[in-house]
Amino acid sequence: MSIAPCWQELEAPTPRHPNELDLRRIERAIAGRARYKYVQPSVQRHPDGYLVRSPCCSRNIAADGAEIDVALLTWMERTADWSLFRRDHQAQAWLLDSRFARLPDLFGRLNQDPDRVFWQ
Repeated sequence: MSIAPCWQELEAPTPRHPNELDLRRIERAIAGRARYKYVQPSVQRHPDGYLVRSPCCSRNIAADGAEIDVALLTWMERTADWSLFRRDHQAQAWLLDSRFARLPDLFGRLNQDPDRVFWQ
């Protein structure tokens, strides 16, 4: 009698991201941002991770103040790190900004944004 390894009996693993816990962590973290504290950004699930959107207060991107993409956060399983992307609104493309081993380190970059590449 042959006994199948227990791992064969398990279902396929579910994706780690996006998940509700990290979604809430990101929502809480962006409340501490340095720019545009008077607007309410949103965090949404994205097929690749988490999408941060916010009303455009500066009117530089959307003259009518419409909601714009601010950042895309993704977990890279293969490299075990977080990737932070910023939106190039002219080119309509995501650009890799930086990578982080820990999500809280990513929040520091996103929230401070000294070069105004996220919170435009």
